[in-house]
Amino acid sequence: MRPFVFTQAQNQEQALAAAAANETAKYLGGGTNLIDLMKEDVERPSELIEVAGLGFQEIKSNQNGGYTLGAMLSNADTANHPDIRRHYPLLSMAMLSAATAQIRNMATNGGNLLQRTRCPYFYETSMPCNKREPGSGCGARNGMNALHAIFGWNEQCVAVNPSDMCVALAAIGAKVQVQRVNGTTRTIDFSDFHRLPGDQPEADNTLQPNELITAIELPKPAFSKHYYYLKIRERSSYAFALISVAAGLQIENGTIVRAGLAMGGVAHKPWKLTRAEEFLTGKLPQTKNFEQAAELAMREARPLEDNEYKVEMGKKAIVRALTQAYEKNA
Repeated sequence: MRPFVFTQAQNQEQALAAAAANETAKYLGGGTNLIDLMKEDVERPSELIEVAGLGFQEIKSNQNGGYTLGAMLSNADTANHPDIRRHYPLLSMAMLSAATAQIRNMATNGGNLLQRTRCPYFYETSMPCNKREPGSGCGARNGMNALHAIFGWNEQCVAVNPSDMCVALAAIGAKVQVQRVNGTTRTIDFSDFHRLPGDQPEADNTLQPNELITAIELPKPAFSKHYYYLKIRERSSYAFALISVAAGLQIENGTIVRAGLAMGGVAHKPWKLTRAEEFLTGKLPQTKNFEQAAELAMREARPLEDNEYKVEMGKKAIVRALTQAYEKNA
């Protein structure tokens, strides 16, 4: 690990000012991803600005009828909070499927949004990676890419977002609140927070320089009865998803009036299944409709040389997640 300056910010204004004064500084929350990347010499910040002690650790109701999650609250405290378990069990289920209890105790909500890909070419500094070193090439594009993207990739990058929490937030339709250096704030729709590689594969999200995530805003609960988070992985713990599906259904009088669907392990960002959601709205919660929704969802998949299996696996995973969601409290 390279030398760095450690700054313990006393308030958010001090944290923002310190970040603005040093373009190579990084905010430090739980550090469960950032510190690993520093040890591997992938991330090389000259300064770490500790923000975990700044507050933003509450869960409270908001004016939209939903809840607001503090960005510095741990994943474990969020997932196990009684209001989240009661009103957003899909989010709780997804968060509790991630990593290990020890990591969930340390990892923060804001940090979870910012965690970086686990692509082995990204971690191996001797290999080309446009995300780590722009312009060097993408080693995975024509290399070992069985774990990589089937949606939204280009020749610049085929990596996938590793988060479980973010897949559920995409399905729910959350928003991200951020603080700017000039004292103003802005709110980002979750579908716009993460980005596809485009011509800037090194950029994982749409945050502007030095912006600080302060909260995640959840909409009015819709999927508290019918929900399921399916995570398919190579081993049962401490493994990232080959494919995951967050499925929520709002059912009234036997008909689906709203669906929330997103996939993980398939793209540079949590992949929102908008066409499938629209198809399911107004339909009966039946297998044939779930199968047709899965076909629609996977229609635009573009598998790489080694991950064509993800297309069929994705279809079956969507059907299974929707079926499990419907059968809860049916």
